[in-house]
Amino acid sequence: MNKPPFPLEYSSEVRAALDSGKPVVALESTIITHGMPWPGNLEMARGVEDVIRSGGAVPATIAVIDGCLNIGLDDAALEELAKTGDALKVSRADIAYAVSMGKTGATTVAATMIAASIAGIRVFATGGIGGVHHGAESDFDISADLDELAKTPVIVVCAGAKAILDIPKTLEVLETRGVPVVTFGADELPAFWSRRSGLQSPLRIDDPHAIARFHTTRASMGIEGGVLVANPVPEADEIPRAEMDIHIRRALDKARQEGIAGKAVTPFLLSEILAMTGGRSLETNIALVRNNARLAARIAGALNE
Repeated sequence: MNKPPFPLEYSSEVRAALDSGKPVVALESTIITHGMPWPGNLEMARGVEDVIRSGGAVPATIAVIDGCLNIGLDDAALEELAKTGDALKVSRADIAYAVSMGKTGATTVAATMIAASIAGIRVFATGGIGGVHHGAESDFDISADLDELAKTPVIVVCAGAKAILDIPKTLEVLETRGVPVVTFGADELPAFWSRRSGLQSPLRIDDPHAIARFHTTRASMGIEGGVLVANPVPEADEIPRAEMDIHIRRALDKARQEGIAGKAVTPFLLSEILAMTGGRSLETNIALVRNNARLAARIAGALNE
């Protein structure tokens, strides 16, 4: 591997996998620092990494640590990150700032895609992507994740866009950007905590090998950008859409009343919904992340074949 002109470090496990051609799956780190409380966040992170290993791939949790872009974290570094209370939440706009200023930052979907592409990792598992927030027609609050999907050639496996977002508008923006949205094994797009969103999926593929083939065909045709794979949460773990819609509306109303804006919106809404559901939303979140990691490992393996 050529040495880049910025601080970059691979865990020994990830470096060995990349050198030997073993499948690797990237993982974001904002879910650790901003999505779940200690110590459950560490337990979740370790569990997701183990799911990927059980699937025959190597996990690469990505974060900026003291100005160094880390592709994969050993267990001590993972625990230290999980305990960090002031990590930046970095996206395309500020990942280079975190590196150049010696900061510690957890990577969003967009930043993780950038780092994965730098490392030559083609598959990334997350919970849900960012998207178009409610009211974006007036405040233009749209996640950088959508533009990154249109630029960066990484397969992103998720449970759909986060249900706190305006999912129909998010789907429209993805279509406008030319991002293929594939639902795995279902005709209807999932809505994060719920298996159904009420929206028809643009594409359906039921086989990880077919997803890998689709991605490589796009690349061979010179089509830039990634593929978004929406993987419905297991039925036993879902919270039905009708129930979640009530919680989401209440959380959105409270955010507006308190003037929550920008990067603070998503953590605030998730925290409110966690309280409203008595912790069930967190349990479902962990289940869907593990489910996505399982599918991502299968796709990474198929790509390597």
